[in-house]
Amino acid sequence: MTARLITPRRFADARGWFAETWHTERYQESGIKANFCQDNQSFSRLCFTLRGLHFQRAPYAQAKLVRCLRGRIFDVAVDLRRASPTFMGWVGVELTAEIGNQLFIPAGFAHGFLTLEPDCEIAYKVDSYYAPQADGGIAWNDPQLAIKWPLADSAGPLLSDKDAGLPELNKADFDFPYDGNPLLPLEG
Repeated sequence: MTARLITPRRFADARGWFAETWHTERYQESGIKANFCQDNQSFSRLCFTLRGLHFQRAPYAQAKLVRCLRGRIFDVAVDLRRASPTFMGWVGVELTAEIGNQLFIPAGFAHGFLTLEPDCEIAYKVDSYYAPQADGGIAWNDPQLAIKWPLADSAGPLLSDKDAGLPELNKADFDFPYDGNPLLPLEG
């Protein structure tokens, strides 16, 4: 399974709109097979707050379905499956509350996001419970990955102490299986 961009249909009228943000049967028909068990939500007060790049090691690896409830973010998924032809490849997409688009990130990928305006709220579903003993991550600015974060200036992002101390890819501890699906460009 690879990362996928999804834009749920919105039904609008004079009152506002309604959208289904998860429908197990419909998503499974489109190739997303995840049994989500936990919902997470984060709030970032300042623009250019960066959270990531995070993952959980097996057997607690997590697939995620990420959406922005308020504001705009640049959301990134990095392929950490060593046998994948797209190992170390990444995709990035702007997720906005206005559009309501979502990024599905399979297990075996690191995830991170950068807020593009103040007061951003992000919600994401995961298919494995948080397991602190399996918590892992890689540096957001690892030169091997060369992620093109849309930062406004050279001051860099606002990071937690934990994220500022994450190792580069070649020093990170992970071993994810490759399922035969390389990382593809995002569509939709």
